[in-house]
Amino acid sequence: RHIWKDVEEPEQFRGQGAAVGCGPYRLVDYSPARGSYLMAAFEDYYRGKPDVERLQFVKYSQEMAPAALRRGDINASRVPAETAGSLSSTELKLISQPPTWAAKLMINHREGPLSDRKMRHALGYAIDCKRIADIVRRGHAVAGSPGLLPPSNEPWHNPDVTRYGHDPERARRILRELGYERGTDGMAEKGGEPLTFTLLCSPRRMEFGRLAELLEQQIEEAGIGVEVRSAEASVLDSRLKNWQFELAVSGHGGLGGDPEILNRMILGGSFNSARYRENERLTELLKRQVRTTDRRERRRLVHRAQKLYAEELPAVTLYHPQWYWAHDGRLDLYHTPGGMALGIPLPLNKLSFVRTGQQ
Repeated sequence: RHIWKDVEEPEQFRGQGAAVGCGPYRLVDYSPARGSYLMAAFEDYYRGKPDVERLQFVKYSQEMAPAALRRGDINASRVPAETAGSLSSTELKLISQPPTWAAKLMINHREGPLSDRKMRHALGYAIDCKRIADIVRRGHAVAGSPGLLPPSNEPWHNPDVTRYGHDPERARRILRELGYERGTDGMAEKGGEPLTFTLLCSPRRMEFGRLAELLEQQIEEAGIGVEVRSAEASVLDSRLKNWQFELAVSGHGGLGGDPEILNRMILGGSFNSARYRENERLTELLKRQVRTTDRRERRRLVHRAQKLYAEELPAVTLYHPQWYWAHDGRLDLYHTPGGMALGIPLPLNKLSFVRTGQQ
């Protein structure tokens, strides 16, 4: 209060003392140009002065991090999944992050023919999520849960939801039920018009270029044409936000914490949310689950919501990546159960930096 009470425009305030808190460290310096933060131990912290005098956060590419760790230039960092095996055989400590991120096939369910749930089901059966996870993430991922929450998010994850699997023939049967015939080229058509969707992706974002190629191959195997188009990340996000797409590759994290994330990623208005409100039962379940204070009842509501979401399939959860951190073992780093903030799984717990045995 002594800092902020006289600030007239709080949203614009960037002056001395703007960053306040009550944790074990003080912010000493921040460099926007370098993206670095310097923290100093707060001697009067209620659990005792932290063991580590200074914390410095610096920018390092994941590709350069393993070598920097081996040289001792840095103490901890997230590292590429493909280096996990080699790092585990060194003196470095390896931490496996729980899969709490999702790569998704976004679907414009507001426009036909994708507004028909059966058409979305055809896409679900056309896609082999396990194969995609194995190829794109080189085995460092688990197949996406149709209910959105990954298996690592216990007890909220519901394993008993509709599983589409990889069944191109079943996808073709659904297309026939929808009035599509098999053309001479083997692709679905109606009234002489081929069934084709445009798939947007941003190749520079993660491994989404390769992901789009695999989706194109698998969906076309089921008789549905796909035209892949690239877009800059900001352009793609804008087109998602404004419903200017048919299919698109996107993703988000936050799936390891409170199941309120379901409300934001199913009903919410962000570009990476399904924004699906057509099923009134699903909407009501999600609204009720954030109001109830009974944990058992809430779990029941969350499980039912996942089941309905999987049946409606307003987006296809493709895979949940496995990520890794490595550190030199000077501290006992670990993942906070449920992650930090909005379920972000970071092994930088303040209790790892304070003295053990303090009460």
